[in-house]
Amino acid sequence: MSPLDTFMFDWFGDTLFNVLLFNIVLFGPGAFAAGHAVALTWRPWWLIVFYSALLSAALRFFDYALGGGGLLAPGGFLLSWAVLLAFAAFAYRLTRVRQMVRQYPWLYQRKGLLDWEEWH
Repeated sequence: MSPLDTFMFDWFGDTLFNVLLFNIVLFGPGAFAAGHAVALTWRPWWLIVFYSALLSAALRFFDYALGGGGLLAPGGFLLSWAVLLAFAAFAYRLTRVRQMVRQYPWLYQRKGLLDWEEWH
């Protein structure tokens, strides 16, 4: 094992390849869909924190069962929670901006990708 993989296994419970594979390829789209769904149903933003924590717990189990990683690695859980929360927050904000601009076109106009402003 390389020194980087040893460091990753000690701190995060798995190798760099498995961390990237499980976080970005397998569970990233699920977190994106969760953030989109929360925004689409006009629910508060803090729900994506809860849902991304649930996805992170599921990710730790899949990593343990399929990748041979550590099940109770707190560093791995926190890293995956942060990554999945970033995916979900991006989707939430992207969807909320689109909703506000489409639903209230007389009040708001799009200001960049992730923001809106009052219509002048």
